[in-house]
Amino acid sequence: MERSPHIPVLLRPILTHCAPISGLWVDGTFGAGGYARGLLDAGARVIGIDRDPLAHQMAEPWAKDYPGLRLALGTFSDLDDIAGEKVDGVVLDLGVSSMQIDQAERGFSFQKDGPLDMRMSQDGPSAADLVNEASEDHIADILFHFGEERAARRMARAIVETRAKQPFTTTLQLAEVIARCLPRPKPGQSHPATRAFQGLRIAVNAEFDQLAEGLAAAERALKPGGLLAVVTFHSLEDRVVKRFFQQASGAEGNANRYAPMTIQTVPRFTLVSKKAIEADAEELAQNPRARSARLRIARRTEAPAKAPQAADIDLPQTPEKSHRKKSR
Repeated sequence: MERSPHIPVLLRPILTHCAPISGLWVDGTFGAGGYARGLLDAGARVIGIDRDPLAHQMAEPWAKDYPGLRLALGTFSDLDDIAGEKVDGVVLDLGVSSMQIDQAERGFSFQKDGPLDMRMSQDGPSAADLVNEASEDHIADILFHFGEERAARRMARAIVETRAKQPFTTTLQLAEVIARCLPRPKPGQSHPATRAFQGLRIAVNAEFDQLAEGLAAAERALKPGGLLAVVTFHSLEDRVVKRFFQQASGAEGNANRYAPMTIQTVPRFTLVSKKAIEADAEELAQNPRARSARLRIARRTEAPAKAPQAADIDLPQTPEKSHRKKSR
């Protein structure tokens, strides 16, 4: 899921399916600014939001050349408050950027040694805090529910046994322990720590909570006719976005003829494309990292906004978190 900070994934289809680009747009995951610059060049004004201070520092040399760009330090879950007015479009590029992965000191990579951090905002508890302090069951739940790791229990046990002798401090230290829990990968297979690191990163940054809140914030912020474009990079993210759009557009239907009838409400979005848009051969040749990307786009209607419920959009949750919510 690494991607080049210089090549925004699926930017061309975003600009094509959302044309003509005009008015005020929010780039809720600013990163290296690729989407924002694409929107600005197409004729929009842009509010760029990112919780990573590094993204703002990297934009300083070129942001001054775009008077239509306003940068804000924050999360896209607050994008409607940050914008302060209705907007014509919102773009969200989910997950971690290669700009973050490629910097060993950020602690996202299992292939480069660095401090076990993984915090996008560079504050709060780190991945090291999680693996050194969480219970074995909680670590296993994170790896399974957020990383889809089948060997989650085995890995969690190995992590707890190792930290009893020496706390985890670096990425390679953790990656080596995880790798010993699985057979040696065959040529072409992903690194054994891929799914585990994904799960830990999602937990550290509360990414699924951010996603649900961000989709709701985008819905509140968009004008009637405004567009929401979301790029995902793994199946868990894409499933949530797909379910959100299905429910909000009234396109989900009934699972089977024996199930209770779904109560149809006035659609809050209309789908621009019924199926996810993937990178074409030309883009894949230029940027192989786009192979796992999926783009979904929908247009806002005049119907009142409605916050999504976690269960209705298949939002992944650990049993511990789900239990806490039910007991409130």
